[in-house]
Parts: sequence; C-alpha cells; structure tokens
Amino acid sequence: MNELVKKLITTRSLTLDEYERLIIERTDEIANELKIEAVRVRKEIYGNEVFLRGLIEISNYCKNDCYYCGIRRSNRNCERYRLQKSEILECCAEGYELGLRTFVLQGGEDIYYTDEVMSDIVSSIKEKYPDNAVTLSLGERSRESYEILKKAGADRYLLRHETADKCHYETLHPREMSFENRFRCLKDLRELGYAVGCGFMVGSPNQTPSTIAKDLKFIETFSPEMCGIGPFIPHEKTPFGTHETGSTELTCFLLSVVRIICPSVLLPATTALGTADTDGREKGILCGANVVMPNLSPYSARKKYTLYNKKLISGAESAQEIELLKSKLKKIGYNAVVSRGDNRKKEN
Repeated sequence: MNELVKKLITTRSLTLDEYERLIIERTDEIANELKIEAVRVRKEIYGNEVFLRGLIEISNYCKNDCYYCGIRRSNRNCERYRLQKSEILECCAEGYELGLRTFVLQGGEDIYYTDEVMSDIVSSIKEKYPDNAVTLSLGERSRESYEILKKAGADRYLLRHETADKCHYETLHPREMSFENRFRCLKDLRELGYAVGCGFMVGSPNQTPSTIAKDLKFIETFSPEMCGIGPFIPHEKTPFGTHETGSTELTCFLLSVVRIICPSVLLPATTALGTADTDGREKGILCGANVVMPNLSPYSARKKYTLYNKKLISGAESAQEIELLKSKLKKIGYNAVVSRGDNRKKEN
C-alpha cells in the first residue's frame, strides 16, 4: 500500500484495480498521509482561500423520477415551487450586497425554464452584475440549449455524473434516463467552453469500491474544473428511503484523492457533508475542499428544496449568516473569499 500511495502522489494516476484497492485497504494512517498531501497541493495553488458561492435553488419541479431524490416527480408529498425572474434577481441583489461574486442557479429539470426563459434570466444577471460568474446546475439539456445559455453569459455548469458505471447508473434511475446521455451532456459542455463540474454521491445504493474506482478514473481523465462529492443521504419518500447514509470518513478520504489527482479543481465541502456530520464542512475543507455555497434562496423555498432528509438550510449554510461561516472557517485556519475564484488550471 505504501507503494500505491507513493504512486498516487507522484503520478496523480492509478489503474482501476489500484483505485479499488486503495479504497478497500485504506487505513487511518493512509488517509492522514493523503490528507496532508491534498492540503499541501491545494495551498500551493489557492493558499488558505475558501471560495464562497451564492446558491439559488430556483425550482423543485422536476420531470425526472430518480429513485434517490426527494424532488422526484413521483413524490406527491413534495410542496412544489419555482422562482420567477424577479425573485431570482432579488436573490442576486442580496448576494451582491454581501460581496458574493458567483451565483449558482440550481434546480430540478423544470420544463418551465425553456431556453428563452433561462437565457433571459442569465443575460439579465450578467448585464446587472458583469463582474459575477454565473454557474448553472439544471440537469440534462440538449447541446443546442447549452450553447444558447453559454451565449447568454453562463460561465460554468455543474452536472454530477452520479456514477461512471452503467449498471450502477441504471439502478439509480428509471429506464427513460440514459447513462450515455448523461455523459453526452458532459462532453457537450466541455466542447462548448464551459467550466464543467461533475461528481457523485458517496454511499449511494448499490455502490461498491469497484464503481467508486470508475468514478475516480473518470474524474482523473475528464479533469473537471469543479467536482461535487458528498455523502448519500436518503429521503423518506423515495424507493431508497431506508438506505443508510453515506460515510463521512470515506467522503473526506475521496476528497483528498480527488484533490491529488486534479490539483486545481474547485472542490466543494457540500451541504450534504455538513448535514451528515455536524463538523462535516470543516472536515471537508481540512481534507482538500476549497468551496462552500451559502444559500441565497428565499427561506420559504429552502424548506421545500428537500433533496434528502434534514437538509441544512440555516446557520452557516445561509448567506444571511455569512459572517458566521467566515468565523467557522477562520477557526480552522482558512480565509473565506467572495471573489469569482476561477479554476486556476495550474497542475503540479
């Protein structure tokens, strides 16, 4: 294992079998060694900066029926909402006043937000806040749609690949959804010039060390500008409602691995990590993460955007408590910054 760890640190690459072995045979000692290296790599590129993004959850309507998600279309207990353009711009105004220079518009795959509607929203944000980055996380769309949104001013796009294993993907999604289409989207986004984010849930149903190894190999070869990794947390009104929550320990271990294989990646300490573990956000930062997304959404909307049980919506998760978040980060030796913090693409 010592040779395996040395190879990862030196070459930033392992084979599928080696990634699988690293996961299966990991120890506290190995995790600590990789954590130290991940922090070293991140500090060499980004120093002690943790970038803050203003998250706006624009809609919990979704045409999809993913088996793990609380806003799946079959969940009749979900109280639906969608934000109008004026409400989204109000969130941006508040975020800008707080100093945030990136807005992340996230939502279910809501057919209300056509290319015309979404491009108008994006172009209006960019016109009013030209120094801000706009990140979209609105799921699978056509290449043409992605191109229209890019021309409207969108800078980044987050689309978790969920799993790089086709069989695993098909256990998480209904037949109408396609593993091939998910990866087509990521390819299109990269070709169209977006800063692209992928990622997966740790501990999702039917996940194995072998499937995680495929995720790591995909991330290594795709080299995303952003990567979202958080523990799976069940939602009671889904087919996986009684499945256990993913491991904080394994999530943090994988954050370190991803930082090492993609040194300049923008790597969030996710809300899911903070929900699964009281100190999850801080643990993620200490293992190599360097992004946090305080929530700018109207409070009434946050309560309804329930992807999983007991999702954090207040305290340091709230943009209105941004000083509390800065204080928490400072206690562990990091400075919260509100600049765009673009991926610096400096590989070691």
